[in-house]
Amino acid sequence: MNGTGGEQAVDTIIIGSGFGGAGVAHELVAAGQRVLMLERGDRVARGPHNWHAGNAGMLTPHYSRETSIRTDTDLGISEQGGYYMVGGPSVFYGGVSLRFREADFEPPADLVADSGGEWPIRYADLEPWYSRAEQLLGVAGSTGEDPTEPPRGQPFPQAPAPLAQISVRIAAAARSLDLHPFRLPLAINHAAGSRPACVACATCDGFACAISAKGDLATTVLPNLEAQGMLLVPNVVVTRLVCEGARITAVEGVHRVSGERHVWQARQVVLSAGALASPHLLLASGLDARNPAGDSIGRYLQRHRNAIMFGLFPTRPDPVGEFHKQLGIHDYYFGAPDGQGPTGKLGSLQQLVTPPLELVRANVPRPIGRVAGPLVSRLTGLLAMAEDQPQYDNRVMLDPARTDRFGLPGMILHHRYSRRDLAAERMLSRLARRILRRAGGLLFYRHVIDTFSHAAGTVRMGHDPALAPLDPDGRFRGIDNLRVVDASFMPTSAAVNPSLTILANALRVGRNMAEAA
Repeated sequence: MNGTGGEQAVDTIIIGSGFGGAGVAHELVAAGQRVLMLERGDRVARGPHNWHAGNAGMLTPHYSRETSIRTDTDLGISEQGGYYMVGGPSVFYGGVSLRFREADFEPPADLVADSGGEWPIRYADLEPWYSRAEQLLGVAGSTGEDPTEPPRGQPFPQAPAPLAQISVRIAAAARSLDLHPFRLPLAINHAAGSRPACVACATCDGFACAISAKGDLATTVLPNLEAQGMLLVPNVVVTRLVCEGARITAVEGVHRVSGERHVWQARQVVLSAGALASPHLLLASGLDARNPAGDSIGRYLQRHRNAIMFGLFPTRPDPVGEFHKQLGIHDYYFGAPDGQGPTGKLGSLQQLVTPPLELVRANVPRPIGRVAGPLVSRLTGLLAMAEDQPQYDNRVMLDPARTDRFGLPGMILHHRYSRRDLAAERMLSRLARRILRRAGGLLFYRHVIDTFSHAAGTVRMGHDPALAPLDPDGRFRGIDNLRVVDASFMPTSAAVNPSLTILANALRVGRNMAEAA
C-alpha cells in the first residue's frame, strides 16, 4: 500500500465512514481483518460552540461545494453542496432510527411501476441486524404505540425521555383527531455511564452534539473500531477505482489539504460514499461498462417528497427551549384510513424542533427571512415524508465540462416527482395542518424541502442482473471484490429515515464478507 496511513498491508479498503461503511467495518474488524477507512471529510470538533445557532450543519465548513453539484429539480436549477465529515451525515442528523415496515420490502405495483425495483431480501432477513444496529447506536424507544410497527426480536436498548411540553400538546391534538402518535425511536443516550446523558437542548437535529450524547457514528462506533486497530484517514477524496480484469486493483485519491496524491491497494473494496457520491465515483471510474446493469448506475434516484408544515402560535409553543423531535404519526402510512385522497401508500409525519433563526433565513425565500425574526420562536412544525417512486430518468450524471480541484468531473442531479408523489405529500401536509390547528396554530406555512439528504436507489440491489447493479449481498456485478453498502442499494426508499436500514444491511453484508474470507 502506498500513501497516507503508512505502508502496512490491509485486507479491506472502505470508502466512506457513514452508516454503510461503519457497519461493514464493525463486522470485519471483529473478525480480525485489517481495515483502512478513507473519509473525504474531517473530524467535527465537539464542545460548547456546537450549541450556537450558527453551527447548524449546513452553516459549517463540513457542508462544502468544493465538488460542484448542479441540481435540476421541480423547483428549478441550483447549485448544492454535500456533507463531508468523519461519521458522515450522522453527525448532524436528528437521531431518528426507524425500521422499515414489513410491507416496505414488498412494495405495491403502483409504487414500483415499470422501474423493476424489487427487494431481494425481506424484513425477516434484516430483523436481527436491526436489533444489532439499535444496540450499537443506543436507540431509545417504546413499543405498542405505532400502528405500523414491525415485529422485533429484542426490546429497545433504552426507554425514551419524557415528552416536552409542545410534544404533549401535539400528541393530544393528534389523538383528538383519532390518530395514534407514537414516540420516535431516537439514537440519543439518556443514561449516565460511558457517554454523557442528553441534556434535552434544542440544538440536536441539524447540529453536532456538543457533549456526544447523540448516537452518531463518530461517537458510538468509529472510536471503538479505531481502538481495535482500524486505520481511519480523514480528508481524503477518492478520485478513481482502478479495475483490471474483474477486480479493483487500486484506489486512487488526493488529500484535501495537502493536495498530495496517493494509491491504496487491498484484497477487497467497499464503497459507501453515499447515494450521490458512490454512483458518481463508479461512473467517473468507467465501471458502468463492467456491469450488466451498467445503464442503471446513477438512475432511479429517490429522495422522499418532504415538506414541513409550520404552525405559527400566539405564544411560544416551546417556552423553555427544549428538545422536542419526539413524535411520529403513521396512521396514513399505507393510505388514508377514511379512503379520502390518493390511494395506496402515503407516508409519515414527524415532529420537528423550532428552527433557529439563522437556519430559517438560510432556507426560506429572502423576503420571508427578513421579516421572520420576531416570529420564528412562535413556530413549530411537522415534517411530511412521502415515499417517492423510483423513476428511470431521475439520476446522477457526470458533468465532464466541469472538473473540481481534485480531478473529479462535476455532478448533475436530475429529479422530478411523479404526480403520485406530489399527491401523497399534499395529503400528509393537510393532515399536519389539521393537527397543528387543533394544537392551537393560527397561521401556517408549508416549506418544500429540495435537498437530497435522504437520497437512495442509485446502485440498486436485486436478483435480476439486467436491472440491478448489485446482487443481494451487495456485490457489484462484473467485479469480484467490490461491494456497495450505502443508501444506493435500496430498490425503494419506504417513507421513514433510511439510516437504521443502511446500518442494518451493512452489518449483514459485513458478516457475510467476514465469513467468506
